[in-house]
Amino acid sequence: MRFSIVFVLASLVVSSFASTAADVKADIVDISAKLNALDVTVYALPLPSGTLSQALAIHTNVGPLITVLNKGAADAVNVSPNPLSLVDGRAILDSVEALEPTIYHTLNGIVARFTRGLPVGGIVALVKQDLVSWNAASQALEAGLIGSAPVRLVAEATALKARIDAAFAAAIAAFP
Repeated sequence: MRFSIVFVLASLVVSSFASTAADVKADIVDISAKLNALDVTVYALPLPSGTLSQALAIHTNVGPLITVLNKGAADAVNVSPNPLSLVDGRAILDSVEALEPTIYHTLNGIVARFTRGLPVGGIVALVKQDLVSWNAASQALEAGLIGSAPVRLVAEATALKARIDAAFAAAIAAFP
């Protein structure tokens, strides 16, 4: 009897940390919404200048994006079954690939607005740090997704990771 209670408790603990493909898909939807909000905020900052509050709005929108990227990474690492089915893996990979143009657009907008030195306090350094943090959260998600991908999709997911990582590297390198 005691063994069965311990087994039930252990099962509850393990299952409470498991996520599903639906959780990962929901995370990607949330990432898309947060990324689009950031993109709109970036392009609301006029060139060649803007206000401190407009610049800080970008910083403010990066935080929720990083939070949901980290949640997505945790869900991808803890997804069950692992690896994902080919159908779920394809759906998730397609969803992430759909984010790719917005990632590039947002990064390019940030570089265009901040590498010329927006003359407001230490905002350029803050935005560079935001890029570094966003990149780290993106890499964690990428690693989690590749780790849970079906074998047939690993090469494609790895190529997507390389493209996104290169875009982040170029954006970060553009800052002083």
